[in-house]
Amino acid sequence: MAASHTDMPVDPSDQLGESLSLDQAATHVLEECRMVLPGIQALFGFQLIAVFNTTFHDRLTAAEHRLHLVAILCVVAAIGLVLAPAAIHRATPRSVSERFVTVSSRLLMASLAPLALGTALDVYLVARLILDDRWASVTVALLALAFFAIAWVALPSRLGGHRPRRHS
Repeated sequence: MAASHTDMPVDPSDQLGESLSLDQAATHVLEECRMVLPGIQALFGFQLIAVFNTTFHDRLTAAEHRLHLVAILCVVAAIGLVLAPAAIHRATPRSVSERFVTVSSRLLMASLAPLALGTALDVYLVARLILDDRWASVTVALLALAFFAIAWVALPSRLGGHRPRRHS
């Protein structure tokens, strides 16, 4: 079966060459956004609750309070990027374009950077409370950031990524 120019592969490394229509690809990327969002929202909720905890105020410095605010803003940015494809989909006519799928995929991928940074900053703060050692806490946070870079960037790139290919 020959693929049309509007079909996109399910997985570019797939040797069978199975492909998705634009409608299926759009549905797929929107579902990915829906799957990621609850976890980000839960993290955001915990971040907001933390500031009302006396330990937060008693054991962290003013600079670390501001660092937590930066972490919250990073997660807010990730939420905005993850929700953007749904907002774009609702604001545009019901027809789906390859551009929509590409932009939506890029927005979802872009959300990973602020999510990783915000999470790593909060890992630093939690480690700081538990370990009571700034340098050990920085090390733990950097390890978390490195893990995200490997799991979310290096590994997918090594496995072929998720970039849609056009079939002609």
